[in-house]
Amino acid sequence: MPDRFTPTPDDRFTFGLWTVGWQGADPFGAATRPALDPVETVERLAALGAHGVTFHDDDLIPFGSSDAVRDTAVKRFRDALDRTGMKVPMATTNLFTHPVFKDGAFTANDRDVRRFALRKTLRNIDLAVELGARIYVAWGGREGAESGAAKDVRAALDRMKEAFDLLGQYVTEQGYDIRFAIEPKPNEPRGDILLPTVGHALAFIERLERPDLVGLNPEVGHEQMAGLNFPHGIAQALWAGKLFHIDLNGQSGIKYDQDFRFGAGDLRQAFWLVDLLETAGYDGPRHFDFKPVRTDGFDGVWESARACMRNYLVLKSRAAAFRADPEVQEALAASRLPELARPTADDGLAALLADPTAYETFDVEAAAQRSMAFERLDQLAMEHLLATR
Repeated sequence: MPDRFTPTPDDRFTFGLWTVGWQGADPFGAATRPALDPVETVERLAALGAHGVTFHDDDLIPFGSSDAVRDTAVKRFRDALDRTGMKVPMATTNLFTHPVFKDGAFTANDRDVRRFALRKTLRNIDLAVELGARIYVAWGGREGAESGAAKDVRAALDRMKEAFDLLGQYVTEQGYDIRFAIEPKPNEPRGDILLPTVGHALAFIERLERPDLVGLNPEVGHEQMAGLNFPHGIAQALWAGKLFHIDLNGQSGIKYDQDFRFGAGDLRQAFWLVDLLETAGYDGPRHFDFKPVRTDGFDGVWESARACMRNYLVLKSRAAAFRADPEVQEALAASRLPELARPTADDGLAALLADPTAYETFDVEAAAQRSMAFERLDQLAMEHLLATR
């Protein structure tokens, strides 16, 4: 029976074809599940209450397919979308699976590989726009190196900039209403990947010819692989106006990219992430980029997809209860959170310099003794997260 944690399309939950379609193969073991038909994916996710589905070009159309095979695959997919009402908010290009991309795509040392990668991307942008996508994600999983001599990073960044400038030129000249979202990741599959974190990507975007067309698609596990606080990274992306899309999953610390269902792994960071997204007014898709564990059959695939959405809604409810709690409001005031929103020198530099209480008569020792009361605030958050309040 549906309850308040049962998703609907209005929640804007989306999944990649490659997520529920992951067959369970890893570097140490073969696939444990057969391939999943994209049409079945659309139908099953729609039945679970999802809003939409996303894809790499090769998820939908096998690499190297003839035009006839491509047209058939696209028609079947579009028919499934029309039949279910599912949307395609985002698409991307697979520039990492085929051996031709073993040294990268936009930053491969081989110039002809770079040119092929750009043409492959441009072709799929056309399809993405045709299917209604407004965001085009770029994950540079092979754009990196394992040894210092193998890659001139400065030249590689020049080539990366060139690629995004060309992509921006193309969509502008075509009149497409679509923007790009860079997906940072520190490592895996390459030893070190270019633009490894939210901060690196933000700095890179400012050097582009059309920075307004390029933002971010941060992923929970990718930032946590580097030991970083994901909600803090998302806050900076929001502050910069660059959170175009987001990938939600679970991760347990600094290790390989685990891609657990959302809510598994670091539950506290998941709570603060949902609190941030819901209070900051983020209106984009809540996209789940996870891998159903390879120990399960398709029962586990659909259960984990359902759980991703349910966990988000549970955390959304818990975060709303936290914010509405009068004791939390008192604790926030005791921790001086409202003061942080007030400019430090709203009276201007001259007034700051002329104010003796700002320095000359400021009681440093008394200020040092003030309690910030953070423990009480944090415990209240914990109790709301655990549903004991």
